Amino acid sequence: METIISYAILALIVFGLIGITVRAYNRLVMLRFNTDKAFANIDVLLKQRADEVPELVKVVKESMKYEETVLERLTKLRTDFLTAENPEEKINLSNEINKIVKSIFAVSENYPELKANNNFMLLQQRVSGIEDAISDRREFYNESVNMYNIGIHEFPDLILAGILQYKEKTLLQITEEEKRYDGIQF
Repeated sequence: METIISYAILALIVFGLIGITVRAYNRLVMLRFNTDKAFANIDVLLKQRADEVPELVKVVKESMKYEETVLERLTKLRTDFLTAENPEEKINLSNEINKIVKSIFAVSENYPELKANNNFMLLQQRVSGIEDAISDRREFYNESVNMYNIGIHEFPDLILAGILQYKEKTLLQITEEEKRYDGIQF
């Protein structure tokens, strides 16, 4: 009788450990896929913004004699963005595109014919809307990454995360250069 009770207790312990392991595995997988989904949502918006670049270049070229090198650089960055494969590279290229687009919008103040161009104004509003959406998605992505990073460091999940080789993910951060404001440069 004691043997049966011992086997029953042992079976309960084994099933309990299996249950804990399955729950931890499912949680870690959910957290990892949530971070991937959050970045994919940002990526969609970054691509939308990159798709607006040719229209922006076209409208600006038609309306003002802007530095040819700036417009060529913007076009090259867009091409590089569309061929980039990893998230960090896409984010860096996106930040460069963002700087140039902001400078175009800032310089447009000096070109009344450009400011009066309806296409330019609509494009400016569209890009601004996309920028707002990217900002919102960055916040969601960082929250997902934070939850994932906490999840892979919590006990007992950290054991399973180590076995699965889950590595900590990096938050999207604003660089010091992006925080600095030097005024509008002409």
